[in-house]
Amino acid sequence: MNEQQYLCDHYRFNAEQRLKAFNFFVVLSMFADGGIFTAVEKGFHPLILVLLGGFVVIVSAVFWVMDMRSRQLLNLTVPGLRAIEAQLPEPARIFTRDLNNQGRCIRYTFAIRALILGQFICGTAVVVFGLLACFDVI
Repeated sequence: MNEQQYLCDHYRFNAEQRLKAFNFFVVLSMFADGGIFTAVEKGFHPLILVLLGGFVVIVSAVFWVMDMRSRQLLNLTVPGLRAIEAQLPEPARIFTRDLNNQGRCIRYTFAIRALILGQFICGTAVVVFGLLACFDVI
């Protein structure tokens, strides 16, 4: 195995793992959010809301950490891939062109973290709502 193949395989594997983890987070979030909506609709005890909201908060935090680690693993290969692509014609230098042309908001990382943060905030709001309902504050 040569250096180029090694770097490409490492990058491909970690990119696929990152997207699979994100897809799993989306599915898990949909089920958790559905559970929250059902609990509210059916008038379950507010403690159930606290537990479901806490679950959403924990899942969001875990997936945030997993995404940070996946991003670190991807970034390990980028300098090596840029060095290899420096030998290619300008139009074929994908990593260099991406670095120079994209803003911070037009990235998978922004979209992934925005969704995870949104879920974290919603989960926290559900926990607070459930606690307030438990103590008859609302």
